[in-house]
Amino acid sequence: MKDWTGNKRTLGATLGASYLATGERPREDYYATHPDMVRELLNAGAPLRQRVWEPACGAGHIVNVLRERGHEVCATDIVDRGCPDSSVLDFLWEFSAAPMGDVDIMTNPPYATALEFVERALQVVKPGANVWMLLRLQFLEGKARRRLYDVAPPADVWVFSERRTCAKNGDFSKTEGGAIAYAWFHWIKNHRRDCIIKWL
Repeated sequence: MKDWTGNKRTLGATLGASYLATGERPREDYYATHPDMVRELLNAGAPLRQRVWEPACGAGHIVNVLRERGHEVCATDIVDRGCPDSSVLDFLWEFSAAPMGDVDIMTNPPYATALEFVERALQVVKPGANVWMLLRLQFLEGKARRRLYDVAPPADVWVFSERRTCAKNGDFSKTEGGAIAYAWFHWIKNHRRDCIIKWL
């Protein structure tokens, strides 16, 4: 896959000023993660403990890979999209603690509430837990996110060397070449060292 060289439709979406892609915004901002994006991270040796919570599980694209690798996964989402062995739960509102106790969290959060997902995840996990969020690389920017980074910087950011595509409403048959730079952002609760950039 070659690097993206740009086109007339995608500049605004890449800059992130607003949603300018063709078609309607997916319900609940649902863009499914390609399983290879999870496999490549795990194959690179990313730390992830046995028990994992996926709080925006969709149809199970992340969950299925984790279960294939032997992880015990709690899968939840704000709506039921057919993920096996999942339950409906609003990650931002409906609970006071992680349903599995001491867990790591891995998810591709809705873009509109990505910051809230990160803050909520760091609130509910225990010290030393891993929080993995698949985010646009430009999540590194912004005043509100800077305030987060001042108190809870990522331990590392794993950047995809090639542009990838997340599937609108989970339909990979309709996806085209990726225009967005994605990365896995990794927090370790109570981590206070400098952030390291890594590449996939």
